[in-house]
Amino acid sequence: MSDNLPFEKPLLDLKAKIDRLSKTSHPTAASREQIQELELQLASLQQDIYAELTPWERTQIARHVRRPTALDYANLMFDRFTELHGDRTFSDDPAILGGIAVFNGRPIMVLAHHKGKTLKERVDRNFGMPNPEGYRKALRLMKLAERFNRPILTLIDSPGGYPGMGAEERGQAQAIAQNLITMSTLRVPMISVVIGEGGSGGALAVGVTDRILMLEHATYSVISPEGCAAILWGSSDKVPEAAEALRMTAADLFAFGLVDEIIPEPVGGAHHDPTAMTKHIEKALTTHFQALDAIPIQDLMDRRYEKFRHIGRFDE
Repeated sequence: MSDNLPFEKPLLDLKAKIDRLSKTSHPTAASREQIQELELQLASLQQDIYAELTPWERTQIARHVRRPTALDYANLMFDRFTELHGDRTFSDDPAILGGIAVFNGRPIMVLAHHKGKTLKERVDRNFGMPNPEGYRKALRLMKLAERFNRPILTLIDSPGGYPGMGAEERGQAQAIAQNLITMSTLRVPMISVVIGEGGSGGALAVGVTDRILMLEHATYSVISPEGCAAILWGSSDKVPEAAEALRMTAADLFAFGLVDEIIPEPVGGAHHDPTAMTKHIEKALTTHFQALDAIPIQDLMDRRYEKFRHIGRFDE
């Protein structure tokens, strides 16, 4: 099964033409010139297509099966990463990845949603939808970071918290709410990066941080486009319209002042060059951690309060 997206078909057609000409046994000067011309057309078409993506098309890129996961970034970005497990109450939740990492020679605490790559891994990790024990594990590790004065980095990539009956019985809403309360008063610098989907309270539960960064094609929303279309119109045909109405793209959220920086992605999305994407993230994190380090902790907490206190304000 192809993992190419519908709007990428014109690019695939051009690539197929280039491949056919490149495999010619005896290339001529004319065929080489044609290949060069097609390659220029391909580069121009790529720029045009990815510069004019709709919110729904960006959502498809954010969900791409080959998009780098939190563990991919951990392996590429950190000098060391030691995973920690369990909420000390019920169990370990593999949908939340957490542990101590070394970033630019400095120990930090990392918390992340993790969807997995293969179908088996996605099932094992519940498609990145945490249960209450996942949020309680995150809470435990955040308090541990505060105790040892370690900055916190969260990587957000989840459709939302798991909505199953068992999760609700074990206190899903309470676990999310407790994280929101605790993160608002933690006495360490904190940064969130939305690397894929940022879905509802399940994402916000690890997103109350001093700086919120988003990858160019990531999304961050109170509900998925499918859920919105089902509730408002009762029709899956309205999903693209719902994605537009939700204003869930990085550009929209940056314009609203909800996001502090948009991190550019390689042409076509992060999955086309994970190493380059990692370098962009590293550069942004280095800049923001240095800026946060220069702010006295009480001032940092006051600014965090004001940041979230003013989110949602608008002028008529």
